[in-house]
Amino acid sequence: MRFHSLQSTATTATLELRDGPIPEPGTQQLLVRMRAAGLNRGEFIIGHGLTKAGTSKPIGMEGAGEIVKLGTEVSGYALGDAVMGRCSGAFAEYAVMDAHEAIAMPANLTWEEAAAIPLTFLVVHDMLIAQGKLQAGEWVLITGVSSGVGVAAMQVAKALGARVIGTSGSQDKLDRLQALGLDVGLCTRTGDFHDAVMAATGGNGVDLVVNTVGGSVFAECVRTMAFQGRLATVGYVDGVLKSEIDIQALHAKRLVLFGVSNKLRNAPQRAAGIPAFVADLLPAIAAGRIHPVIDRVYPFEQLAEAKAHMEANRHLGKIVLAMPTATSATLPA
Repeated sequence: MRFHSLQSTATTATLELRDGPIPEPGTQQLLVRMRAAGLNRGEFIIGHGLTKAGTSKPIGMEGAGEIVKLGTEVSGYALGDAVMGRCSGAFAEYAVMDAHEAIAMPANLTWEEAAAIPLTFLVVHDMLIAQGKLQAGEWVLITGVSSGVGVAAMQVAKALGARVIGTSGSQDKLDRLQALGLDVGLCTRTGDFHDAVMAATGGNGVDLVVNTVGGSVFAECVRTMAFQGRLATVGYVDGVLKSEIDIQALHAKRLVLFGVSNKLRNAPQRAAGIPAFVADLLPAIAAGRIHPVIDRVYPFEQLAEAKAHMEANRHLGKIVLAMPTATSATLPA
């Protein structure tokens, strides 16, 4: 089978298209014929810790496809079932998915739409519902709202009855998102949005901040928070890993600061959030009330072009890789 690999050094990361054997699923795993896989910025950035310097490994973190082989201890799935989920090495013709990470694919979704859901919307569920405790009527601020996670967070927040303020360096993207439900769009890439946020919220501030940008806007995010506000740090695409914290505001306003990452979680910890996601958000996805926004779909061979498109910040929503027809390689016995 063919798969994409990332060869990294201390400062560079190079994509390679390789050939290799079809993987064998473990006892509690599924072998999935991949149909599409979603791109996630963090997996290409060495400093994020998802890719270690001096290594070469299959790349891709989420996707969708049909089951072609079941592990001996797997129950509840059958050959040919359409599934989506997080999995390692998703940019491949075949990939192994833990059965506890697999989610039955709603019939209303295309392969590409399903591939855009697992990692992104599980992250959004974690920061908006599991940790963020978002309630109807509350205000949410999303920095970098036009990213894949940002758009998904906006959609889920609106579905929960919240009001959303988003920042982006592109007015065009903000205009397009306002057509999808964004309440307030602020065209900026820097930490200068406090006054506009306070004006929009009647001077109260926001109840939940989703910071997808990083340390360059962290202090400004804290300034915008309401009493008992919560702040989720989900990424640092700006590469700024340190910021001052206003201890007085943290103390007096009873703020909660939390991270959203699977980096140090083990497999059971990662899988623990799946049932709640399925209960809380999958019905809305299956009914079309929440619909993944796909910016562009690239052919399997054009991962490098897809990565360049993402790193140029031209996209709105998710970028997806569509898999080719599988090779005639023999499946493991």
